[in-house]
Amino acid sequence: MNSAVRRGLGCAASMAVLLLTVTACSSGTQESAPAATPSAAPAGQQEPVTSPSSSASGRSTSMNIRVTLDGRPVDAVLNDSPAARDFAALLPLTLDLKDFHGTERVADLPHKLDTADASEPVAATVGDIAYYAPWGNLALFYQDGPAPSPDLLVLGHLGVSADQLGRATSITIEAAS
Repeated sequence: MNSAVRRGLGCAASMAVLLLTVTACSSGTQESAPAATPSAAPAGQQEPVTSPSSSASGRSTSMNIRVTLDGRPVDAVLNDSPAARDFAALLPLTLDLKDFHGTERVADLPHKLDTADASEPVAATVGDIAYYAPWGNLALFYQDGPAPSPDLLVLGHLGVSADQLGRATSITIEAAS
């Protein structure tokens, strides 16, 4: 009988510990409810994040241009970066294109572009019109480019297939009227 009583007491003690654990966890849950109000603060912090992106979208106002690849017109836009505005000031341009590393078609520009106030670097994607600052050349990507680099500034985008862009030998770029 003593062993039965001991087992009963042991079981009761285990139940008491379990009950205290559950109670402690549930009171911790109640305390975490006020912690939910500070999590509303990050939501409030999202407004400033939205604000710069809306101002960034103000910077991403596009400039329409007329582009002809090998005699065929293609849709194209430039972004509103200082380098893209400097590039637009060079128009009209007709350039011979050469392949570079099976990724892009490149051409030399008449002079280097303004790279002041360049936006954060991004990796070029298919169709991007970019400027490689160290060499002062224009790059038209028909394959996704390398990792983001502060030396490569995306100026705009061409609405053309990778295949057509990869075979292009000449480009004419004019300001849209």
